[in-house]
Amino acid sequence: MAPGILETNDLTQFSSNAVKLSVFPDGLRTSGQHPPVYSQVRPHKDFPLIHTGPTVWKAEDYRDCPELWTHRFSAEEIREIGRASDEFIRNETPLTGISKQNFPLPNLSVRLEELRKDLIDGKGFFLFRGLPVREWDLQKCATAYMGLGTYLGYFVSQNGRGHVLGHVKDLGEDPTKTDRVRIYRTNARQYFHTDGADFVGLLCIAKSLSGGESDIASTHHVFNTLQESHPDVAQTLCEPNWYFDRKGEVSEGEEEWIRGSIFYLENDRSDSPPRVYAKFDPMNVTSLARFNSGPNARIPPLSEKQKYALDVFEKTCAELSLHMILAPGDIQFLSNAQVFHARTAYTDHPPGAVDEDGLPARRRHLMRLWLAAPESEGGWRLPYHDTLQKKRGGIQVNDTAPVCPLDAE
Repeated sequence: MAPGILETNDLTQFSSNAVKLSVFPDGLRTSGQHPPVYSQVRPHKDFPLIHTGPTVWKAEDYRDCPELWTHRFSAEEIREIGRASDEFIRNETPLTGISKQNFPLPNLSVRLEELRKDLIDGKGFFLFRGLPVREWDLQKCATAYMGLGTYLGYFVSQNGRGHVLGHVKDLGEDPTKTDRVRIYRTNARQYFHTDGADFVGLLCIAKSLSGGESDIASTHHVFNTLQESHPDVAQTLCEPNWYFDRKGEVSEGEEEWIRGSIFYLENDRSDSPPRVYAKFDPMNVTSLARFNSGPNARIPPLSEKQKYALDVFEKTCAELSLHMILAPGDIQFLSNAQVFHARTAYTDHPPGAVDEDGLPARRRHLMRLWLAAPESEGGWRLPYHDTLQKKRGGIQVNDTAPVCPLDAE
């Protein structure tokens, strides 16, 4: 898509795209990575001095109250999920074709609808516990997980290979090669960031020997803190002069990077003030040396002001974060709009090791979902041309078909 077309204010022309049903059986194609509509990017002076509402939370509100953000599946709920999974597998429908219609959850669907509302308009995070991942094989785990996901949003592709079921696993790739390695395929630390869709889900299949723990922070609490303590940093993060590396996952005719800001304001809302929205991964900001240095530089390097802002941002998130450890069978759902998340570095079990239950230890493995919650179905009103599309966001390279590998590849 030509960069110039994104200057338009007319979002309706992008609300739907014709797709090949032979490639995208549900008729929906992941929209992919795009710059914002620059005419809708608001300056820092338009942002609220203090963000208010249910999306603002503090770690101390939840640290000692897990009942406010966790739910252990009951035996009946596990049976309901298991029955739906078994029936779906018996019908031999491809996982890419899973939907609420062919994965009925008559009882649990009520809780999932409440969760969806909380993810969009509330605190933006939740943890389910107790999916029997040690008893079920990977196919049944994936089916159950994706079936639950259909009640929250639309699956979008997470990489240039079309993976709508992703896998967070150390594949031995070099985390220092940030220009071409996605950090989720390594055991390195992940700094506070957002993923490329409205929601991200993580199902823990197996945990590491040590590390790999999760930290989350309220985007709006972080924003408020920066506004109060470092207004210069808040302003820097609102300026649309940051460049984000696409790491080669681009369609024909697209640029290798995206220019935007880190904090945005929603498009105007008639019912309430627009909320602050975040879109950021520092690993995609610090990996651009091949484009921003040397005699053939095509984009500017990070300024000292931006480097300082990155440092303050990370420290602020860490100070305000809620820590959690995912055990096998846990499912963490987050909203990228109002929650930043990070991961500590980890070490896997050595070959031949056993876990705490005396079973052969498996390498750390999380199944990942990226889910879209479009504006047309109550989602955030984003300053992007695809805000009305069902499968907005994600990563789409040309017409790569969606696939659901059952393990990392």
